[in-house]
Amino acid sequence: MSLQPRTAFKIPEETQRVARAAFPQSTLCLRIADALGPVYGDEQFADLFPRRGQPAEAPGRLAWITVLQFVENLSDRAAADAVRGRLDWKYLLGLELTDPGFHHTVLSEFRSRLVAGQVEQRLLEGLLERLQEQGLLQAGGRQRTDSTHVLAAVRDLNRLERVGETLRAALNSVAVVAPDWLQILAPPVWYERYGHRIENYHLPKSDAARQALAATIGADGQCLLKAVDATTEHDWLGKVPAVQTLRRVWAEQYIEVEGALVWRPVQDMPAPAELSASPYDPDARYSTKRRVEWVGYKVHLTETCDPATPHLIVNVETTPATTPDDNRVAVVHASLAARHRLPAEHLVDKGYTSAQVLLDSQRDYHVAIIGPVADDPSWQARAGEGFAKADFRIDWDRQVVTCPVGHQSGSWLPKTTVPGVVVEARFSGQDCTPCPHRARCTRSKKEPRIIGLQPRDQYEALQATREVQTTEAFRQQYAARAGVESTHEQAIRRCGLRQCRYIGLAKTHLQHLVTAVAINLIRVGEWLAGTPTAPTRCSRFAALQGAA
Repeated sequence: MSLQPRTAFKIPEETQRVARAAFPQSTLCLRIADALGPVYGDEQFADLFPRRGQPAEAPGRLAWITVLQFVENLSDRAAADAVRGRLDWKYLLGLELTDPGFHHTVLSEFRSRLVAGQVEQRLLEGLLERLQEQGLLQAGGRQRTDSTHVLAAVRDLNRLERVGETLRAALNSVAVVAPDWLQILAPPVWYERYGHRIENYHLPKSDAARQALAATIGADGQCLLKAVDATTEHDWLGKVPAVQTLRRVWAEQYIEVEGALVWRPVQDMPAPAELSASPYDPDARYSTKRRVEWVGYKVHLTETCDPATPHLIVNVETTPATTPDDNRVAVVHASLAARHRLPAEHLVDKGYTSAQVLLDSQRDYHVAIIGPVADDPSWQARAGEGFAKADFRIDWDRQVVTCPVGHQSGSWLPKTTVPGVVVEARFSGQDCTPCPHRARCTRSKKEPRIIGLQPRDQYEALQATREVQTTEAFRQQYAARAGVESTHEQAIRRCGLRQCRYIGLAKTHLQHLVTAVAINLIRVGEWLAGTPTAPTRCSRFAALQGAA
């Protein structure tokens, strides 16, 4: 397909007349079209289309349709029907009333072009730039970030189901690209064993029988992989994605013992972050947080939270489910800095904060992280009666630590075996052993107290934040962070954020970006209509307390 970009955007007069007559009180689409005008133009996506070939649908319109599709949580088919039949959509898209629309598969093709060209960010940035021109988005100020879990579009599989489905997926893929070769290779029992979906309900129940079946599936998969490696006529079979996934899963789940494949013992399994959870979405990972278990991803939404402007999502990060939150702060700041959208204050929860994050954000981006840090995990701090690390005075220049009783450490030695600890200050046994406060200081029967220290700048930043976060001023400043939870809820209920529409990390990230654009569009529409932000909901019974 080729592209002939439109040079101007104009709503047909007949479409304007009929739409204004039909919607005298206006609608979201009419308000957005009147206030923002042509947010997306064909020239923004011209590099995704060749210069020759059959004319393509206008990508500027397709971008709008993709966003509107998420505003109303529609399927591709329903979105294409809305283009044909919805008057307000025709108004926003600048279409004639008689425009017949297009086939719904065009939307899928457009998304594939966005992902292949790695230009998904243009959908969000196009809207943010227009809102900045309108004065609805300003640099600096306050922003807040939080993550929520996203379920992959695959079913949960136990180990036996996983290897069976992985082999079945590989056989199905090879059957498409090399059917004659596979027909010669596959024994009759494979058709019975892998011809239908592998489900735990139909699998053996005893441990011995399941172990035997696992060994059989392992041998079958190994046979297929050896045949793929040996063939010269179809030497490209090893590059088929499903075959590559099969090889990876077999390395994760099996080890070779005396020439036969057997289950890996649980203690020898790779880390959960490295394990494939499904052959149909190799990027999805199993994770757990508190009491929530899921297979899929996490999405980190960053939004503005200044009271004078609408709260707009300005950054979206999609990660595998196993990626820790504090790994994303630097990524979020780098993304915002590249687009000149860094905040002055960044509100985050405890999952994003660490001493190094506090320092790096201030040093590299001049952003103040507002959020609690983890409390001292030692038993002395948790008991509230012992001598915690914060009770010791540290003289970094003299390299001496003084305990609450007044004794000074006898040594100051480098330490590299404990993550994060660079120095160990050890007290003398002559001071610790007879000390009447020893029970409050250490539980060791013979060893004296040892204080492990982070680098000085990290230690001081951590202690300072722990002191500040106990104050009422911090609680009031930090209270605004909770509002990002309502953004997650709106995205889940309105746009279906909780469930992946597509397969793979790249397409899932596209879904999250378009969801952010849709939420921004809804909020701008409400802002233009003068709709106030809804207060926190309160039950009728709880409301009686205030009335009393």
